[in-house]
Amino acid sequence: MSFFAMFSAAIAPGAALLTYLFLRDKYGAKPISVLIKPFVIGVLLVFPTMVIQRGFMLGPIQNDFLLAYVYSAGIEEFVKWFAFYFIIYKHERFAKAYDGILYAASVSLGFATLENLIYAWNYQSSFTALVLRGLLPVSAHALFAITMGYYLGLAEFSDKKRYYIMLSYFVPVIWHGTFDYIILISGSYWLLLLFPFMIMMWIRSLRKLSSVQTFDRSNRQIGF
Repeated sequence: MSFFAMFSAAIAPGAALLTYLFLRDKYGAKPISVLIKPFVIGVLLVFPTMVIQRGFMLGPIQNDFLLAYVYSAGIEEFVKWFAFYFIIYKHERFAKAYDGILYAASVSLGFATLENLIYAWNYQSSFTALVLRGLLPVSAHALFAITMGYYLGLAEFSDKKRYYIMLSYFVPVIWHGTFDYIILISGSYWLLLLFPFMIMMWIRSLRKLSSVQTFDRSNRQIGF
């Protein structure tokens, strides 16, 4: 595979998913340019995250549960959540709850896109392998981000701010950890188990998108 084809196949899933989420924004859509900053932030988070994870993985305690839920999901989601919360959430004005999903997805897909490029370059991946990664790890990052952004978006317009902020970190960690744990313990059957999990995650995430847009529509009607 040529470099251009490999590069295009590696970035296409993230670009397609972010475009889909942007086009679903029905109420007061932001210009797509505002998503560049969080996307770049996501890209810049990859190498620090890899260094932190490497440090933990060299520690004395190693097992599949820790690897999936702490060293992988716990660290990755915390780094993304921390950047989103302190760089974007604290400083950007949310016009609606759906903005939380857009910003979180931009950070997460920036992260996933560079991660995918590194994988493609290191392993000289085939087109089929990159398509599979687009359907699984890259889209999984988007689904975890939908959950994170959903709760942070609600936090901006709710009296239960602390509760939703807490959920915005821990719920994505649970789903991300489960995704990784399935891969680690399933051996050669990982794909058979992961596809039903991903279908469930897609259904759940699409419902959250519809739910938050219903919430935004209600707020527009009462003048929030």
